[in-house]
Amino acid sequence: MKIQAGFCGLLLLLIAGAAEANIYAYTDSHGVVHLTNVPAGNNAYHMVMRTPKMPVATARADFNRVAKQQYQSLIHAAASRYGVSPALVNAVISAESGYNAGAVSPKGAIGLMQLIPATAARFGVSNSFSPAENINGGTAYLAHLLRKFSGDLKLAVAAYNAGSGAVIQAGYHIPPFAETQAYVPRVLAYYQRYLNGSSSGPSLGVIDHMPTPVSVSPQLIQVSSP
Repeated sequence: MKIQAGFCGLLLLLIAGAAEANIYAYTDSHGVVHLTNVPAGNNAYHMVMRTPKMPVATARADFNRVAKQQYQSLIHAAASRYGVSPALVNAVISAESGYNAGAVSPKGAIGLMQLIPATAARFGVSNSFSPAENINGGTAYLAHLLRKFSGDLKLAVAAYNAGSGAVIQAGYHIPPFAETQAYVPRVLAYYQRYLNGSSSGPSLGVIDHMPTPVSVSPQLIQVSSP
């Protein structure tokens, strides 16, 4: 039985939502493999993977390390396309979503680089949950901000969080918002770590500003197995 390459990634998404998430599966009469972490008393499912109990922060960090590696080709391609350092793109993703492509903030920002709908539309992103589209749109936005603020990294990062208008109103300084004042040094700390060749960044996976993840109940994924 051949299961598509996306199988492993789907399992990671199932596991990532909880510190303990056993995976169950069954194959129906059409040869489709059904996967879930919530069998809901359906006896057709049997356990195919048991994950150990662990602290939520540890589970999140493990997931983030795998997800981070998975997206590097997309990050480097977009960074090259728009002339932005891959270290900066990784830094923004680390601070914004912790490499959770399904992240949704209370303000409606979506995906890896937490694009609000207006920004997504402006930079040609039709599906903000798509890692490729989200990274491309977010990197294009970063490139735009770096040009707008003449390469000033602090101001570009501040604008990514608070908007260009807020930076301009603050007299081309970091706006006096608590969130932005904390956000800029956090992103720059990640950026410096990535520039120095560290794969982890400062406390990767333990994000002090975690967006609210997309919730589904129960979470069912079907994988075709030709």
